Amino acid sequence: MANGETIADRSAFIYAHTRAAPVPHAPEICLHVADEATALWYKTEEELGSIGLPPPFWAFAWAGGQALARYILDHPETVSGRRVMDFASGSGLVAIAAAKAGGREVEAVDIDAFAIDAIRINASANYVAVKVRHENLIGRDEGWDVVLAGDICYERDIAANVIAWLAQLQERGALVLIGDPGRAYLPREKLVPLATYRVPVTRELEDAEIKVSKVWALKGERATIDI
Repeated sequence: MANGETIADRSAFIYAHTRAAPVPHAPEICLHVADEATALWYKTEEELGSIGLPPPFWAFAWAGGQALARYILDHPETVSGRRVMDFASGSGLVAIAAAKAGGREVEAVDIDAFAIDAIRINASANYVAVKVRHENLIGRDEGWDVVLAGDICYERDIAANVIAWLAQLQERGALVLIGDPGRAYLPREKLVPLATYRVPVTRELEDAEIKVSKVWALKGERATIDI
């Protein structure tokens, strides 16, 4: 059973266990976030009656996503007037930034049912229109102009599969941007750094209160697309 399907009202659960707060490195955006990751994780498992659920990625502003959101807000020409897809959107932070920066059509994609509700809640709180999709789109190409991906390099196999897919989209002509603070499976040899930020984060999630995080483009002829 997919994560979250046994909770009748996921939106109510999210409102009950998070609070609205400005994103530290992109204060133009407000997200419903949790104060304690472990407590929320346990509470979700308790409500679902299931042990071993993935972390509640949707309830936090992760370092890579904050960096990518900041970059987009500071460089609206990256997405303005374009069709944008935010992959593994989590809270919807990056998708919301793209919508605020003038994306013509912005899609936020995630496989976590809680994330889907969280994105809807957060998009509404920021008065932007974001199309939310509860799907696994790896390997598909629907003609997006810009593809955004924050904090996707936690696991070796997933990172390899996603990067290979993003490379195909870039080769076709999409602008691909990745936000990451240097996770273990980030393939630096395949990437070009575009911007560096010092991003405030919580010590409960990270190993420091400030994570040096970068926005990356994939190497190749499309990595230097004029934006």
